[in-house]
Amino acid sequence: MRYSGDVYRPPSEAYSLIVQVTYGCSHNRCAFCNMYKAKTFSVRPIHEVFEDLEWARRHYRYIERVFLADGDALILPMEHLERILEFIRTRIPECQRVAVYGSPKSILRKTPAELARLKQAGLGIVYMGLESGNEELLKLYNKGQTAAAIIEAGQKVRDAGLALSVTAINGLGGTEHSDVHAIDTGKALSAMKPDYIGLLTLRVYTGTPLAQWVKEGRITLMEPPELAAETRLLLEHTDSEGSVFRSNHASNYLILKGTLNRDKAALIAKIDAALEGKQHFRRYVELGF
Repeated sequence: MRYSGDVYRPPSEAYSLIVQVTYGCSHNRCAFCNMYKAKTFSVRPIHEVFEDLEWARRHYRYIERVFLADGDALILPMEHLERILEFIRTRIPECQRVAVYGSPKSILRKTPAELARLKQAGLGIVYMGLESGNEELLKLYNKGQTAAAIIEAGQKVRDAGLALSVTAINGLGGTEHSDVHAIDTGKALSAMKPDYIGLLTLRVYTGTPLAQWVKEGRITLMEPPELAAETRLLLEHTDSEGSVFRSNHASNYLILKGTLNRDKAALIAKIDAALEGKQHFRRYVELGF
């Protein structure tokens, strides 16, 4: 397998075959992110994709899942994506799920019929970043889409029969915007009702606009109890029956796992226990940062 630069994938794709079909991210301007700054977005030649898939077929007897990298594989033209999915279906028939990152822009560029065709061709799940449901924060962080557009994109994925996994970022608004971030994000998640919700914790990376804002005092980073209180408020404003909720990323100070809305009360109770000192917050050093 050949990889160009750093390769990122969702935590749940840890055991998937990862094949680059694009390089970098088609947007690549979010103010908190440094993931693809060393790459200029481009489409990988399809013959190289097929060569990697053939290599994997020769070397692995059983390939259960495939993740198409990099940051926004769904941006590819339909004919390109369908050829890749057909190749996987033909050469790796045991594959149970193909996954991609999909930006709101790339989702909205696909028609409902096209998304349904991708589902039929073997695409199983789309990972999409919401980050926040608050309009001002989306604008500040240069997400490139409004909350309404992101909600529409998420609904389109669900309507096509594809699984939808949505990420949000705990602490994105700092102490200055914590409440509106939590409430509006909960409302946006409620409108999409994704199959999976992943809550990450804000991290500051050198060279990003966010790093400068923190230095200037424009954004005040939150302590673990403040982050937990924000998560509690988000859960209170999230009505998303059946969504698998996870806050168990390496960045998270408090591990939370459950299914909404069934486990909402238990999740809030665990947060309350942490806020009362009865539940352990992971220390910064334990997170490996």
